[in-house]
Amino acid sequence: MSLFGSSITNLQHGLNYAALKNQTISNNIANVDTANYKAQNVQFKKILNQEMNDGFKAQRTHERHLDFGSGSARDFRITTNRNTQYNHNGNNVDIDKQMTELANNQIYYQALIERLNGNFNTLQTVIRGGR
Repeated sequence: MSLFGSSITNLQHGLNYAALKNQTISNNIANVDTANYKAQNVQFKKILNQEMNDGFKAQRTHERHLDFGSGSARDFRITTNRNTQYNHNGNNVDIDKQMTELANNQIYYQALIERLNGNFNTLQTVIRGGR
């Protein structure tokens, strides 16, 4: 039995996604003037939707295990858009779009941190006996 349940694990995965997305966006911004550089993006929702639509089944190794989850856990995927070109040098980084995505990702990250802090504060209240 997990002490925190699945909420901490889900928040951890969300934070990992946000950190990787932040790193990818920062890399795109750093290469805004690099010739022939192609912008990258982190894919998660598309992969999740694919897994949900394909129908997945858990691999049960014991009869008391619940039947849920996916037998093939995939992480986030970084994709590169090679079909566009915004600058004369072959670069396709749209700085306005990258800055917008960075701001959205920072808000998402802060929301996850606030939720994680809330979980730990609840646990701290329980440990103190409600005081």
